[in-house]
Amino acid sequence: MKIWASEHVFNHPWATVTKAAMQKYPNPMNPSVIGVDVLDRSIDKQGRLHSKRLLGTDWGLPSIVKAIIGNTRTCTYVQETSVVDPTGKIFELQSSNITFTNLVSVDEKLTYKPHPEDKEKTILTQEAIISVKGVSLSSYLEGVLASTMSANAGKGREALELVIRRLNAEIEELAASARGTMRTPMAAAVTEN
Repeated sequence: MKIWASEHVFNHPWATVTKAAMQKYPNPMNPSVIGVDVLDRSIDKQGRLHSKRLLGTDWGLPSIVKAIIGNTRTCTYVQETSVVDPTGKIFELQSSNITFTNLVSVDEKLTYKPHPEDKEKTILTQEAIISVKGVSLSSYLEGVLASTMSANAGKGREALELVIRRLNAEIEELAASARGTMRTPMAAAVTEN
């Protein structure tokens, strides 16, 4: 078993980061996620949004790993559950692979919270427990998977920044469009007098 952890600070408010995280896939930084399906979504009595999604991924395992586990298939499925608490300003996401569980289990938890000293920033804490079972060199394989997770976490943060830029551009475009729409009737009224 290998435990992996990471912490990152985004220079954006919690609400912005949370919106972006919910729209993170698909993105060019994480091409391994090839599909996302929402299985269930509801709001509880406390106003928290609960979601359950299924992610289709292509792990792209190194050939040596494929040889060791005896499988060339790399398409896997991940079950993801999340809770967004807008009042408490916490977004928790947990995911587990549901493919190859007899060989590999990866249980990941992500938590997004406002930075305690600067509310215009968000702290992301990531933790994962990686277990490889029933094959020789399991410790080595767990290390390979942890390294892959670390690299993918960096790509995931880049992807989130990309989504945030896209969302901000959309907001600016809508605001500009609204300003243009509002000016046109006013300009017409001024020229009619």
